[in-house]
Amino acid sequence: MVMDPIKAESKNLDFYYGNLQALKNVSLQIQERKITALIGPSGCGKTTYLRCFNRMHDLYPHNKYHGEIILYPDEINIISPSVDPIEVRMRISMVFQKPNPFPKSIFENVAYGLRVRGISNRSILSEKVEKSLRSAALWDEIKDRLHLPAFDLSGGQQQRLCIARALATDPEILLFDEPTSALDPIATGKIEELIMGLQEHVTILIVTHNMQQAARISDFTAFMYLGEVVEFGDTDNLFVNPQNKLTEEYITGRFG
Repeated sequence: MVMDPIKAESKNLDFYYGNLQALKNVSLQIQERKITALIGPSGCGKTTYLRCFNRMHDLYPHNKYHGEIILYPDEINIISPSVDPIEVRMRISMVFQKPNPFPKSIFENVAYGLRVRGISNRSILSEKVEKSLRSAALWDEIKDRLHLPAFDLSGGQQQRLCIARALATDPEILLFDEPTSALDPIATGKIEELIMGLQEHVTILIVTHNMQQAARISDFTAFMYLGEVVEFGDTDNLFVNPQNKLTEEYITGRFG
């Protein structure tokens, strides 16, 4: 079996909130242009792990990383203090649990990261904004309302706008932290369909509390418990034939 190239890899990753160790020796390979899901009970370290990939933890004092997260093909350790977290966030974008549009127009929400990168040419901005909104399956719904406030959109549309904003800087990896937990089933279906379509262009790492969602959309799944990866593998195999008793108990609903 030919393995897809590895896009990123955590090696012996520990993470601390002050003196509290939240991740313990997490080593995991994220394959390029595949969807990798992180599942496990609340408080098991899924979101903590996800946020290491774009240095979100740097925004708060007393947080500490040990180990490495290597981004390929450059082979840079993105949690090294010598690497600029802003540059990491351009290359690895994040979509949060609740839609978080900026208090700006729809257009300016999507253009935000491009402006941070120093792009000010109106025609380039317009082209990139349209491309990102099309990639997020939103363009046809809002193309005549680009200069209205982003808060005018529905919840599902706001989340797709946040995905468009994340895509605008052409990230190599897209992080999703329970992106449908605040949405109704119809909006959830649209977001899932969108995520599955995006993997042609970008590597995706998604935290979900919804095991059915992980089974539907991911290629690989990691089951986490108490800050550690208990089991990792092909999604179908992990759900049908888990190798670890703890994994089996979690996916059959006996705990968690």
